[in-house]
Amino acid sequence: MNASPPRVLTQTDFDRFAALSRDDNPIHCDPAFARATHFGATVAHGMFLFSLLCARMARQQPEPVLPVGQTLMFPLPTFVADGVEAVLVPQEAHGGNLLGLETSIRCVQRGGQPLREGEQPVTALGEALLMTDAHAGALALLPPLAEAGQAAPSGDAALYHLRRGQQAEAGRAFSTPDIDEYVSLTGDASPFHADPAFARRRGFDGAVVPLPLLAGMFSDLLGTRLPGRGTGWMKQSLRLCSAARLGEPLTASVRIVRLRADKDLVNLASLVTGSDGRVVVQGESLVLVRNLEDKGEARAA
Repeated sequence: MNASPPRVLTQTDFDRFAALSRDDNPIHCDPAFARATHFGATVAHGMFLFSLLCARMARQQPEPVLPVGQTLMFPLPTFVADGVEAVLVPQEAHGGNLLGLETSIRCVQRGGQPLREGEQPVTALGEALLMTDAHAGALALLPPLAEAGQAAPSGDAALYHLRRGQQAEAGRAFSTPDIDEYVSLTGDASPFHADPAFARRRGFDGAVVPLPLLAGMFSDLLGTRLPGRGTGWMKQSLRLCSAARLGEPLTASVRIVRLRADKDLVNLASLVTGSDGRVVVQGESLVLVRNLEDKGEARAA
């Protein structure tokens, strides 16, 4: 087992990631709002925790690796003043140039006090898929995720203002300052996004936008548009299908595929596409809508 040195999280970290991802969901950024939820305090963005895992991947592997897939569940919240470790455990080889890891975020300090080993809760848990000796053409050979909701029961017709089939989308282009802030905030200095010359030698058109930033486009939509402010991420699966370049106009979309009114849960399919219509990231999400700020009429198209 390999763990990073503990990092003590701050509200400034949460606010910086909110500005970077555009997800200013009040469960992350508004202490007064968060105190009134079942969390009781502001909690870390799921994709911020994913970025800390990516930083650990970049430091631990002997050669540069490109994260191309990740599944994360969030069994417990991660709070301000929590000291956390990113833990990576190698899995059996996937074959070819793909490497699998068990990934987790473990809380080793709470409220400034160290926790004993048997009392250290896991706040994020999942599996990562890394590409070794990565180059631009290899991404096209990865198998896609199964379509979200394909085999799931239909669930309920409505939950609050939400309906199956509702969609929301947003566009943006990432810049060099975005990458600089990402590296500064997370410590993920992989040469695939921090060294444009290295990325070009691997066949990419310059620096590659990191997967946590691309998935942050989903975080923005889920936490501010659909389902809306107050949404909590329970589980996320991601697959990088092609590289996004800096300055490229990207479009992210989320679509409700299942509602579970008895548990306040919503399943969504998610997609990032490039300026030429190609799929950049495919994903699926499970979110909790118990704390929605607005449970009235829908605003998403």
